[in-house]
Amino acid sequence: MNIDAFTAHESNVRRYGRSFPAVFTKALGATIWDEAGKPFIDFLVGSGALNYGHNNPTIIAPAIEYLVGENILLSLDMNTAAKREFIEVFVDSILKPRWLSYKIQFTGPTGTNANEAALALARKYTGRSSVMAFTNAFHGMSLGALAVSGSASTRELGGVARHDVIRVPYDGYPNQAFDSASYIDYVLSDSGSGIEKPAAIILETIQAEGGLNTASAAWLTEIQRVCRTHGILLIVDDIQAGAGRTGEFFSFEFAKLEPDIVCLSKSLSGSGSPFSIVLIRPEIDIWKPGEHSGTFRGNNLAFVTAGAMCKMWSDKQFTARVERTAVKLQTHLDSLIAKFPKCIEQKRGRGLMAGLKCRSQSVVGRVHDVAFENGLLIESSGPNRDVIKVLPPITITDDELDRGIAILDHALQEQANGH
Repeated sequence: MNIDAFTAHESNVRRYGRSFPAVFTKALGATIWDEAGKPFIDFLVGSGALNYGHNNPTIIAPAIEYLVGENILLSLDMNTAAKREFIEVFVDSILKPRWLSYKIQFTGPTGTNANEAALALARKYTGRSSVMAFTNAFHGMSLGALAVSGSASTRELGGVARHDVIRVPYDGYPNQAFDSASYIDYVLSDSGSGIEKPAAIILETIQAEGGLNTASAAWLTEIQRVCRTHGILLIVDDIQAGAGRTGEFFSFEFAKLEPDIVCLSKSLSGSGSPFSIVLIRPEIDIWKPGEHSGTFRGNNLAFVTAGAMCKMWSDKQFTARVERTAVKLQTHLDSLIAKFPKCIEQKRGRGLMAGLKCRSQSVVGRVHDVAFENGLLIESSGPNRDVIKVLPPITITDDELDRGIAILDHALQEQANGH
């Protein structure tokens, strides 16, 4: 294994190359191979950007056909046939079956681009400058997105003071006895609270980087009610939790929410190709032409793969398989919790977006290393990196899932035995 080029020439900022010291060459489904031909089960999936697995044939086949046809690859925000087809498929396969009506804004290709656009539009629409965001939130790496993130180490990046953010407790923070939704309603109603009415409340229904903290349907419904009562826009950052990760296309479907703005990215393309959109309630879409821009908002190859992914959600066999896989994963994790109470504190997450809160960061670090040695890619999460993120592709086969869990079981067993 030759990693000389990376150590000699790549910036110190690299992270995953250090966590997984291998050189990878090939991937299919939930399996990725290194140069020596060693297979690894992938429970990392591009940090949630490959929900449909590596090189999913249903998604890749139309991309290959598109690539060899001298078709448009980059189009800014011009009209193209590929873009038209994506819009039509997204509306017909995703929005209409869920009785949702949104305008689609094509932003720059990353999740943070989508969040920046959402925050800018909310401020423009309401004329207010502040935004309410939650403890342990993560919304991206550009300055506006960093400002509404919760982790101190994340917010300090960039070296610029970030204002106009009101930090409030997430569901279950600091404990289940505290009703943060009622608290938010109270301080917004009380002229003596010192908290001004924000333009928007931005939230993740599951805080991926924050430790897989999971909001209840009741709490989410109450936050939406608070927003409507006080004339505040509700932005759902569905960048990691959306595009099928929880077992439903949107992570907020289980709570029957109708957010004012929804941000999608990561697995939206279905292929790992960068692609982001912002869904906007029609009456909020007050952008002037060209007011928000980005060179790479016309990634036509991503339009093609995203369209193929969206069509999968019209297949009842596909959605039934995803539901069954989610149940199977949760059952596996329940077994691990029962088996290793000295290592694992609790299960977190929902559906196929799961986490195991461990009793210490050192447990997670060692489990990560042993799992990698034995052919499993996982990562940690949470402000103290004490949560094992379990993110298999939602299309993972039973055999791949069983093998991945067996490797995780073995790594936890080592910890439980004190190795």
